[in-house]
Amino acid sequence: MTWKFMLVLAWVTILICSTTASSKGGENYVRDACSVTRYQDICMHSLASFSSTAKNNPSKWARVGVSVTLSQAKGVTQSLLKLKKHNSLKGRGRVALLDCAECFQDALDNLHNSLGVLRKLSSQTFNDQMGDVTTWLSAALTDEVTCLDGFEDQRRRKQVKLLLNRVTNVSYMTSNALALVNKLATTGPECLENS
Repeated sequence: MTWKFMLVLAWVTILICSTTASSKGGENYVRDACSVTRYQDICMHSLASFSSTAKNNPSKWARVGVSVTLSQAKGVTQSLLKLKKHNSLKGRGRVALLDCAECFQDALDNLHNSLGVLRKLSSQTFNDQMGDVTTWLSAALTDEVTCLDGFEDQRRRKQVKLLLNRVTNVSYMTSNALALVNKLATTGPECLENS
C-alpha cells in the first residue's frame, strides 16, 4: 500500500470515530447508533439517555448496549426466582419456569463476560476480544429464546404472559447489543482511542 492510501485510510477512520458534537445533536447520535439494530425503537428508547456520553463512538455504544441489557436481564431473573420460590406454577409450567431460570442464569453469565471484555478492549487483542463477546452475546440470546420456547403451551396464563413479555423484551435488547458489538467489530480498534 502506498503512503497516500494509508493517509486517506487514517483520515477516514478519524472521521468515523470522531466525537465532534457540532455535526450531530444528541438525538442523532442514538439514532445513528441504533440504525444497525433490528429493534430500533427499543434501542433508541433504552439508550437515548447515553447520547451525550457515547456520542458516535461505537465502543461506548457497544458497552452501553450490553450494560442496559444486563440490567434488564437481572430484573427478569429476579422475577423468575420469585415465581420459583412461591411455587406459582405447577406441572409443565413449573418445569418450564425452572428451565427458564437456568437459561437466564446462563444468559447473565454471558452478558457479564461480554461487558467485562468490552471494558478492557485492547487494540492488540481486539479481534479475539470481539470474537469472544460475539460468541457470549449469541449464547445469551439463545438462552433467552430457549426460555420462551419452554412456555409454548402455557402462554394463555396471565402471569406467564407478563413474564414472557419481559423475556421477549430482553431478547430484543440482546439482539440490539449484538448488532452494536458487530458494528464495533467492523469499525475496528481505531475507535478505542476515543473511548
